Amino acid sequence: MAHLVTGAAGFIGAHVARHLLARGEAVIGIDDLNPYYPVKLKHDRLADVAASPGGDRFRFAQLDFADHEALDAAIDGDEIDSVVHLGAQAGVRYSLENPRAYVRSNLTGHLNLLEVGRQRRVRHLVYASSSSVYGANVSLPFRVEDRVDYPVSLYAATKRADELMSETYAHLYRLPQTGLRFFTVYGPWGRPDMAPWLFTSAILEGRPIKVFNGGKMMRDFTFIDDIVAGVIAAVDNPPPDDGEEKAGGSKSPHRLYNIGNNRAEKLDDFIAAIEAACGREAVRDYQPMQPGDVPATYADVTAISADLGYAPTTPISVGIPKFVDWYRGYTAA
Repeated sequence: MAHLVTGAAGFIGAHVARHLLARGEAVIGIDDLNPYYPVKLKHDRLADVAASPGGDRFRFAQLDFADHEALDAAIDGDEIDSVVHLGAQAGVRYSLENPRAYVRSNLTGHLNLLEVGRQRRVRHLVYASSSSVYGANVSLPFRVEDRVDYPVSLYAATKRADELMSETYAHLYRLPQTGLRFFTVYGPWGRPDMAPWLFTSAILEGRPIKVFNGGKMMRDFTFIDDIVAGVIAAVDNPPPDDGEEKAGGSKSPHRLYNIGNNRAEKLDDFIAAIEAACGREAVRDYQPMQPGDVPATYADVTAISADLGYAPTTPISVGIPKFVDWYRGYTAA
């Protein structure tokens, strides 16, 4: 039996695959290696996974999971225990430029993984949602009980649609599922389009950093190790089909959790932590709020803590130096 991990060449997917391998399990990783950001980083992540403990139990297939025939062919004959669906077209701002990519990957692709789960009768399907589903919600912290009917980006709309499709499959086919609303994730092997990488590279190279909304932003920055701990806890604990109401409100075997650091950090404090780790000050280029962005995110993790024992332990004062150290080593290689 193997875990099927989509987005295996991605930031979170590679870390999750590595963790599953380290505890003795087999992983089938799929990813289309699209050029949304430099493909070399994706290849390097895959090489790191293959070289990690248990890497001989890792099999990778390059494919677009929005192509259901290619997906089915890639796993034909494999016994799948659980699906960890982390692949998606990411990025709020890019969804304004290339909306069709989001419909293909995040809607059609999600449906295809639901069909894998239904047809294979997998033990559990864990999938990535996003804190962006909360839109311009001004009530902090964000709770899974909050209304999420007013997305402010197409990316957010596709992630909410994924949650609704999953609820339908849980209801119709009793497919056990857990949706994880990720809050801003950072750490080693992170994405180059995210603030930690952008700020670190600019500060070290003496370039200005773009600071949106005049710096009046707050984010629930979550270190990758804490995220992986939450994902694995979810994988190991499928929701029961007992008719009781679950986190997120479903009475089917479907739960929704926030997975964040449970603290909102001021953007200026985050930048200051990167400055301290880099040993130099940033040159700030203040910009207005970007379309589709929100001024603050803050996760209420009560539900996932109560159900799965999730307890993030990494403040930015610890996580940022780890990222900067990794970044220096990776870019110097």
